[in-house]
This record gives sequence, C-alpha cells and structure tokens, in this order.
Amino acid sequence: MYAKTNPRAGRLTPRQKRIFAIAATLVVVVFGGLIAWGVVAHDSYGPSANGCVNVTVPNSTGGATLHYCGSQARSFCQATFRSQDQVSLRARPQCVLAGLGPASPAADPSATAS
Repeated sequence: MYAKTNPRAGRLTPRQKRIFAIAATLVVVVFGGLIAWGVVAHDSYGPSANGCVNVTVPNSTGGATLHYCGSQARSFCQATFRSQDQVSLRARPQCVLAGLGPASPAADPSATAS
C-alpha cells in the first residue's frame, strides 16, 4: 500500500543496484572459492599408505578416527597383530595397506640391518 502512495519507495537507485550486484558477486565468489578449496584440499586422514595408518572405529558419538604415522604407526600395528580385540581386527587391513604388516620390513627394524 505504501508503494502506491509513494511511487519511488519500491524502486532502487542505480547506485543501490550496483551495490547489491557487487555484494551478490562477492558472495558467489567466496562460496565458489570455499567449494573449490574443499574439492582440491589435501585430506590428512586419507587412506592408509606410506607408513601412516588411518582406522575408523565405532565410538560413543558415532565413530572415531585413529591416525598414526612413523614410529607410532609401527608400534600400533605391532600391537594390533598381537591382540584379538575389535579395534585390532579392524586395524589389521589398514596396517597391511600402510606397509606395516606382521612380516613387512618396515615393521621389523632388524630386517633392514643386514
């Protein structure tokens, strides 16, 4: 009703249109950048490989990720192959993928000394 009594109340000036266009463009560019970053960003908890182990285990909040690299991964995998609990059973295939299986040279430092 107010727009009918004041004809200029419903229209934007060219300056206001330009400001809205710039703001909308900035929003699109920011969200586009965030999406592109999400697609190409390196995942530090990717698949187990190269001496790093990633295991997802059931937890009270749905799930937990165990992530170990280097000496921590070697000791974790050694304990995994000695135990029979659920976490160990889930971790064994990931240890093999990481090259830290029970008979792998990376898991046994004395094998590389010869």
